[in-house]
Amino acid sequence: MGQVYQYNRENSKRNNKALPLKQAIEDMLDSYKLRSKFKETYIVAYWEQIMGMPISSRTTEIYIKEKKLFVQLDSAPLRNELLMAKSKIVTLINKEVGDEIIDDVVFI
Repeated sequence: MGQVYQYNRENSKRNNKALPLKQAIEDMLDSYKLRSKFKETYIVAYWEQIMGMPISSRTTEIYIKEKKLFVQLDSAPLRNELLMAKSKIVTLINKEVGDEIIDDVVFI
């Protein structure tokens, strides 16, 4: 007969220490390199809380591609006003997520 496999607890790669759920999720985001994608999704999902109801109600589409935030608005005057505050918006969003996720905002 062949050799029988025996489980060796000491050689196991699994960490048996209990972690708080928040720490476990953060460890998972780091190990799978998903943190920046998670923060991008946060920006899109919480656009209304970040920018406020007047701006979010005029936003028809929002997405992020290659560190650029694309925002489609249905109001030309609002688009022109936000164009002048572009750097302030980038700073506000990056401060909200605590990282340099956005480099530029493009209004379409």
